[in-house]
Amino acid sequence: MHSSLVDCQLEYEVSNPSHFLFNIEAAFHAGHEVQQERLTITPSMKVRNFHDERSGNRFFRLDAPKGVLTVNYHARVLLNAVPVPLHLDETPVTAVPDEVLHYLLPSRYCESDSLHRAAQQLFGKLPPGLPRVKAIENWIYESVEYCPGLAESTATAQDVFVQRVGVCHDFAHLGITLCRALNIPARLVVGYVYLEEPPQNFHALFEAWLEGRWVLFDATRLAPIDRLVRIGSGRDAKDVAFATIFGNVALRHMAITVDEGDTSPESRATDTAPATQVITA
Repeated sequence: MHSSLVDCQLEYEVSNPSHFLFNIEAAFHAGHEVQQERLTITPSMKVRNFHDERSGNRFFRLDAPKGVLTVNYHARVLLNAVPVPLHLDETPVTAVPDEVLHYLLPSRYCESDSLHRAAQQLFGKLPPGLPRVKAIENWIYESVEYCPGLAESTATAQDVFVQRVGVCHDFAHLGITLCRALNIPARLVVGYVYLEEPPQNFHALFEAWLEGRWVLFDATRLAPIDRLVRIGSGRDAKDVAFATIFGNVALRHMAITVDEGDTSPESRATDTAPATQVITA
């Protein structure tokens, strides 16, 4: 069993009063337990919290005045990874649950209808189930060049398929698209995880629905999947943006750190801070 200490610092220059929607807190998810967390916002202001019961994604909203806004989220999370069986079958479309069905459809960054022919040519004849999704993951890793700092917010899976270059969310979007083109429900997952090569950042993976469960895949192979602190999941990057802003705002600074913590009983016994704190200063 492992634990992670995550810290996310964001600083904005707000030119005019603006509304913010943040998705940076550890999700409510069976794969981990939030032991301690603290959210600090400067200057002091009213914060509204809510979460999506189906996905576990957590959000908070605020109205920021003109000036500098700083947001700091710090958490200690105990990870409880669930082993994945070696053999998982694909679920026939007729048996896909209602709440999962929309993960079969094309979305803003995942044009599964446009890449249907390519997906069939590359993977249509492979054994269905877990082996086919692993083949998609391996093909992306071998065929697409990972270039940190190259991210384009408007790049879609089809762009990545043609250009063969991208960052973690591009790799994930392509994996989602190829899965959906083969009638495998798939979605984007974003979280915190320690990366060997700095700078640390939010990390994106994709998740496929196989035999009645969601299974994570990381075509970048940058970090162990079982160490991920999940922030959110959705159809694509539109659903899991760490910040959605309504107003004239510039991001001045972003710093993310992820460290492995001590999970010994002695260390847990010394944690005297409340499980959750929200501070506006």
